[in-house]
Amino acid sequence: MPELSINGRALEVVPGTTVAAALALIGDGCTRTSVSGQRRAPVCGMGICQECRVDIDGKRRLACQTLCQDGMHVETLP
Repeated sequence: MPELSINGRALEVVPGTTVAAALALIGDGCTRTSVSGQRRAPVCGMGICQECRVDIDGKRRLACQTLCQDGMHVETLP
């Protein structure tokens, strides 16, 4: 089973779990903070809304379109 790090917290998930689902498992599911200070979370689940943007291993990716991999490091955006 893949084990990844989300904002420094370890999480083990079943194979095939998206990063967006892992975020929901470990916390509030939010991925970033809007310019007005509101926490944002995935809306569409298919990459169109862009609300699920996170940094994965140092690169900006869509959490709803990315499967969890062993050793992956995910950081939500401030």
